[in-house]
Formats: sequence, structure tokens, C-alpha cells
Amino acid sequence: MIDFLREAQGLFEYTRDLRRDFHQHPELGFQEVRTAGIVARELNQLGLEVSTGVGKTGVVATLEGGNPGPVILARFDMDALPIQEETGAEYASQTPGVMHACGHDGHTAAGLAVARILEAHKAELNGTVKLVFQPAEEGLGGAEAMLADGVLENPRPDRSLSMHMWNEKPVGWIGVTPGPAMSASDRFTVKIIGRGGHGAAPHLGVDPVVAGAQVISALQNIVSRNVPPLESAVVTVTSMTGGEAFNVIPETVELRGTIRSFKPEVRDLVLERFQEIVVGVSEAMGCQVEVALRKITPATINDLEMAERVRGVASRILPQAELDTDECTMGSEDMAYLMDDIPGCYFFVGSANHDQGLDAAHHHPKFDFDESALPRAAALMAASVVEFLDKN
Repeated sequence: MIDFLREAQGLFEYTRDLRRDFHQHPELGFQEVRTAGIVARELNQLGLEVSTGVGKTGVVATLEGGNPGPVILARFDMDALPIQEETGAEYASQTPGVMHACGHDGHTAAGLAVARILEAHKAELNGTVKLVFQPAEEGLGGAEAMLADGVLENPRPDRSLSMHMWNEKPVGWIGVTPGPAMSASDRFTVKIIGRGGHGAAPHLGVDPVVAGAQVISALQNIVSRNVPPLESAVVTVTSMTGGEAFNVIPETVELRGTIRSFKPEVRDLVLERFQEIVVGVSEAMGCQVEVALRKITPATINDLEMAERVRGVASRILPQAELDTDECTMGSEDMAYLMDDIPGCYFFVGSANHDQGLDAAHHHPKFDFDESALPRAAALMAASVVEFLDKN
């Protein structure tokens, strides 16, 4: 029997050094040229069949086991965020205004460790592993781009797996949730058009600022009064812009924000009520309105049987771990597209260390994680792949 944790720990320096290199040289979505080049180099050195430029900057490697069997997809994201790093780490970003503030550097490095572990045992494997290194997860459509380039074909996976380093929980914690794990995500831009004028004579104009304030207030009723109390949704206005002078009523105001939900029927309800409220309130205030809604990704929903089996794998290879089967978040994940019609499981690996100050939230300028989580992530992913190869 393969000792996945021991082998992953034996690759710790390899994984850590790659992670730090990626961290020092972060690249935004669809710009991961250097990162993809390193990934392809490492996979080619293992003798795998490697395809580059999948979904613009994605990399896919195929590992054939020694025996026939199912096809299991394991996906790792590579992109960074447009954030100025403030960690002060010796391996801090060398690219101004760009940093790995969500752990994707760790995902990519762990994915390469998974490739090494599985390649070392390929003669024992029953089936095929597709290792997918995805660009542009952070709301830019990386998964959709890879789908358009046929990532789920030749061969088509039977099951899919992915994971996330999770700074909301400490090292030693593992989250494997049956059903919804991450929410659907939608983005909106609302342009409210009034009639500008002098601030001292508001009766001569149509004030889009007041209309915008009324819209924001009314939108809060969607979750509290339209969504069933036992369901979940979020409607958040994150930006309101309009006007520059203290004494001028502007012509327009623009609202931006995000909508999150888990169930498709709740998502449809929220989007319908959003449109009705924005248009109705704006017009009642004498304004015209333009609404742009963009669906970013559906909810990430774990296959129940797969989640139970991954939980069992975690119990076996990480017996000291704190296992959580209730973790879900209103954060979103475009892995949902790859799992849309292929059974999948998306799990979380605790990565925070409060004593070392490695506990900043994801997308924070001081985000960093305890690198001792890397072998745990690699081991659990490799072991889960083998679990579904052996007993698909």
C-alpha cells in the first residue's frame, strides 16, 4: 500500500521551493506564461503526455496507469490577483501590484507533487489521470476557456477532483462537504440615469444619487423577504460612484456588486427580484436605468458518494486530522463548470497558523499560509485519485 503522506513529505522541499518561486513571480489570469512553462517542464521531465495552451495558458498532462480503468481528472489553479503584497516574506512578490493572495501558488506546487507521486506508482494504477493546471480562476473564465478547448475530451473523465488551501482553518483541519461547497457567483453593474443640476436647486433635476440610495436599501429586502429563511443568498453592493463636485447633482450613478447563492432555483429568484427592484425603484424616482448582469459561475456541488469516499481517504491517510463535513462558503469557484456533468469532489485543506501570524484572509495583502499544509494537500489529492481509479 502506498504511504501517500510519507511520500508527500519526502517531496516537501521540492514542493515548497516551487511554491515560493511561483509566489515571487505571480501572474494574473491568462498571463500565466512563466508559471505554465515551469509546470510543463516539470511534467515533461516525468515523461507524461503534456499539452500546453489549453484555455490560452493552461496545461494538461495525461498519466497512463499500468492497467485499464477509469479516467480521473485532478485540477489545480495557477493565477494570482491584482493586489500589492504586504507580507514582508523573503519570498514576497517581485511584481508590483500582483500577488498570490489566494493560495494558487500552493495549489500548483502541490499539483506537481501529486504528479510525481502518481508517476512513481503508475505501473500499479488502474486507469488514466488527467492533471489539469488551470489559468484565470479568479472570475476571468479560465475553466470555460479550457472547456472550449476540449479539456473534458480525449479522454473524457469519469470523475473530477480539486482542492483549496483554506486559511479560515488551521493546519490539521480538512473539509469535505457533501452537496454544496461553494456558491454560484453573479456580477452586476447598474447605471442610473437622472438629470444633473445645481445642488442648491434639486427640484430642477432628477437626482440619481438619491435613486441609487433607495435602490441599495430596497435590494436588502431580497434576502430578508424573498429568499426562504432556510436557504442562503447574498446581495452586496460594493461600489457606488457618481459625481465629483460638492455642489453638482450628477447625471448618472453607477452601482456594482455581487450576488451569491447555492441552489439554482434560489439563484433564479434572486436575479429576477434584483431586476424588478432596480428597474422599479429607479423609474419610480424618475430615472432611467441600465442593468448588466453577468453570470460568473454556478455553485460547486460535491457528489455525495464521492465526498463520503474522500472523507474516508482523509481519515485513513491523515488520522490525526480534524474532519469537517459542514464547511461551505459564499466564495465561488469555476471548478463548478468542470463538475457540471461529471461527478466531482472539491475539498479544503486547512493552512492557517495563528502562532506564526499566517492567518490573513484570502485576497488580503498579507495573505500567506503555513507551508506544512502542502504535503497534506498533495497526499490527500494523490490518495483520492487512486481511490477512484481502484474502485470507480
